[in-house]
Amino acid sequence: MLAARRSGPFIDSDWAFELKWDGVRALLNWDGAAVTLRSRAGNDMSAKYPELRTFRADRPVVVDGEIVALDDTGRPSFERLQQRMNLSGAREINVVSAAVPVSYVAFDMLYDGNDVSAEPWENRRLRLDALQLEPPFVTSAVVIGDPTSLWRLVEERGLEGIMAKRRRSMYRPGARSVDWLKITRFRQVRAVVGGFLPGDGARSGVFGSLLLGLWDAGSLRWIGAVGSGFSGAALRAIRDTLDVLETADSPFAPNADLPANAVWVAPRLVALVQYKEFTSAGRLRGPSFKGFTDDDPTLITWEREGPGGSG
Repeated sequence: MLAARRSGPFIDSDWAFELKWDGVRALLNWDGAAVTLRSRAGNDMSAKYPELRTFRADRPVVVDGEIVALDDTGRPSFERLQQRMNLSGAREINVVSAAVPVSYVAFDMLYDGNDVSAEPWENRRLRLDALQLEPPFVTSAVVIGDPTSLWRLVEERGLEGIMAKRRRSMYRPGARSVDWLKITRFRQVRAVVGGFLPGDGARSGVFGSLLLGLWDAGSLRWIGAVGSGFSGAALRAIRDTLDVLETADSPFAPNADLPANAVWVAPRLVALVQYKEFTSAGRLRGPSFKGFTDDDPTLITWEREGPGGSG
């Protein structure tokens, strides 16, 4: 079951609220003999997470939840989890799993000896609580009616957001329903455009993404690329401007991770970008283009706009 989006938290006694975990969605199936973990796409992920194959229950169950890795401060870290996501060999998995352990945060139940997906969420939640999970399995904490304190925690700890679930809602596999809402905490950054990547497919002749940077000690520090949030009309208009600004030399400080097929432009445009967080490498995660500003590009610095900046 998938959630619709909502822009901000709300108070309603008919709804339950919990943290939005920054991990990988997975259905856990215990058939009484073995555990299977499946992704949203239906792929079997069981071999990648051997510590989660230890799940046991006294009857067959199917649980919905999130595979999560924590950083050194105890916050969910998708960046750290990525170290586990693309492993294949058993030896490699065992070595990395020791360094990057994961937990399974359960938040719903589809099967409890029989199909319970048509039961109200609050009934399924009681069934889930009755499992009395132990580490590395944990049940996501829930607040009813008023998420104010939960949202305050999200903002104070820099977490991804919260989920809202209608207490009487049934579980609809594969459906995106307004009975579940995801409320994400986003930040915004002003960034200098220093280049772009050529587009392909539907974007042939315009561009794929804008390359972004912040001035740091006199050099333009690359912070990543933004390729979403553009309308069709904006793509064409922006490409016309980029063509005027095109230059032979990169305005960015040398960086081995800069795309080899980039087209450079004079750093005169300032983009407003919505994002989730800065990664430990100083890159934007989950960026989306919101528009251009009339700020002086020379004032768009790492000190002001970076992860520790004043904005």
